[in-house]
Amino acid sequence: MKPIPFDYTAPSTVGEAVALLADEEREAKVVAGGQSLIPMLNMRLARPEVLVDITRIPELGRLHVDGSGDLRIGAAVRQAHAAADNAVRDGWPLLAAAIGHIGHPQIRNRGTVCGSLAHHDPAAELPTAALALDARFVITGPRGTRTVIAEDFFVATFSTAVEADELLTEVVFPLPPAHHGWAFEELTRRHGDFATVGVAAVLERDTATNTCRAARVVFCGAGPVPVRLPAVEDALVGSDIGEQAVAAAANAALSRLTPSDDVHATAEYRREGAAHLLVRACTTAWERC
Repeated sequence: MKPIPFDYTAPSTVGEAVALLADEEREAKVVAGGQSLIPMLNMRLARPEVLVDITRIPELGRLHVDGSGDLRIGAAVRQAHAAADNAVRDGWPLLAAAIGHIGHPQIRNRGTVCGSLAHHDPAAELPTAALALDARFVITGPRGTRTVIAEDFFVATFSTAVEADELLTEVVFPLPPAHHGWAFEELTRRHGDFATVGVAAVLERDTATNTCRAARVVFCGAGPVPVRLPAVEDALVGSDIGEQAVAAAANAALSRLTPSDDVHATAEYRREGAAHLLVRACTTAWERC
């Protein structure tokens, strides 16, 4: 199919982009990589009257580490660019690994980090990584700029805290603790498919006691938003990430995850897969601490 007719505009400032999005006379959609929007246009699942191309706004193409040590990724930064950046690979390797699971190189060369986050498919890798890494989201609209934490950003399937007249301008990843390990695991039928289920784990080691000081464990494909389970993390914190602690964490995931059945997998299959991936992720993350 072909999309319905639409107008195209490429503003040069964030203010111009926000003004176009706030125009109540015409429905507007943001386009950067078009990774998800273009297929939706072709299938006429989206019918905007105007596309707002943000790739010509210079500040949105920036990827840098600021004076506080936080990684800041603008809305027009491509996934492949972020994954190949040395600062990202050294300081935020979980993010680089998660991007490596997205589709295929052609997709990552066009898709943007913020675009995937704003689209928010709950089976996607980047929302899961963002929650695991305690990301913050900078959103600009006609009422000004606000920052939303990851726990509040993802609202429901294909829904986030970004309003129709607002633009996600930047995602900020705080510097992980010094003695931390990470892992990203997912279960797919074929490489490049959306994850049937997946898990991101970040563990911090207490070097004085050789035990886990803190844990963040997030599942994708297990609900309408990325799922973080305190009971899973509680089973890990204070332990040496041995067999008993990891088994307790896996059992907590099995008993508390509530994924849905669909044409790709049953809820039971997803729960079992999540528990298996969790064991592998915790072991790998601890070895990397």
